[in-house]
Amino acid sequence: MLPLLGKTLQELQEITASLDMPRFTAKQMAQWIYEKRVRSVADMTNLSLANRQKLADAGYEVGYEDPADAAVSRDGTIRYLFATQAGKHIESVYIPDHERATLCVSSQIGCKMNCYFCMTGKQGFNGQLTTHQIMNQIFAIPESLSLTNLVFMGMGEPLDNWAEVSKALEIITAPWGMAWSPKRVTLSTIGQMQHLPDFLRDSQCHLAISIHSPFADERAQLMPVQRAYPMADVLALLREQDWSHQRNLTFEYIVFKGLNDDARHAHALIKLLAGLECKVNLIRFHAIPDVDLQTSDIAQMERFRDLLNEHGLTATIRASRGEDIFAACGMLSSMKRG
Repeated sequence: MLPLLGKTLQELQEITASLDMPRFTAKQMAQWIYEKRVRSVADMTNLSLANRQKLADAGYEVGYEDPADAAVSRDGTIRYLFATQAGKHIESVYIPDHERATLCVSSQIGCKMNCYFCMTGKQGFNGQLTTHQIMNQIFAIPESLSLTNLVFMGMGEPLDNWAEVSKALEIITAPWGMAWSPKRVTLSTIGQMQHLPDFLRDSQCHLAISIHSPFADERAQLMPVQRAYPMADVLALLREQDWSHQRNLTFEYIVFKGLNDDARHAHALIKLLAGLECKVNLIRFHAIPDVDLQTSDIAQMERFRDLLNEHGLTATIRASRGEDIFAACGMLSSMKRG
């Protein structure tokens, strides 16, 4: 199968050219795929029968691949499992919240970054997702049409698969694609500096940076990426940007009991982020096997939040969702759960 879902307009134009089809056919195909959401080339009725046959003969299909499994949390969160190559799986998470419906999207099978507190990192890296596999997570779930927001916060480091993720962002926000406002999309990164400048230049989507400690040596223990891409370098790049109007900048901070939840860390974080138009999202740690870290209690998290707010740094505590089905932050895995 050669999937059309996940193709950019330029790629669709290349396909039509290779099959000696009119150039305008590519835009018609994009409309059928991303706006009308047909599942079959045969349903693209303003394409001539001959051109639809050319696509079929060449092996092209729209390419929906339904989830292999789903688990529903008591809070309404749904964890979807998708099969990929070589018997591996990825997970994405649907999070309903009153008028919002957010999908947490994966970008890799596993992850190379090996953050100490993350189950995805513990499994290692098993491959890059294609743009088709990224977009299929959005299109193949039953709740697809009700989605209001997308967050690239699932399995993998999105900027470590920038070639495919960038095409997905283009499809999501382009007038010929899903035509979503970039303000409905957030990309989360550990601060992968190789492609962070590309994201900042080529996309207007919101940005979330995983920080988890204001101290370089401590962050390096939690996140080995600190040694390759120091947070000081990330912040220097971010300070060159204009954050006043176009998009939001958020720092994600998992709060660990007795490790990074005291006043010393709060004041260091305030100093580190001083002058940046940003907010801090405090996240409860979700226990995973073989990791000797504990979550901070809610009262301590609230004290930490209040201290940040009192010093002019906007901070909130993220509501934890889907922990009972291993769908919460840091708990996604490619393991097919029984």
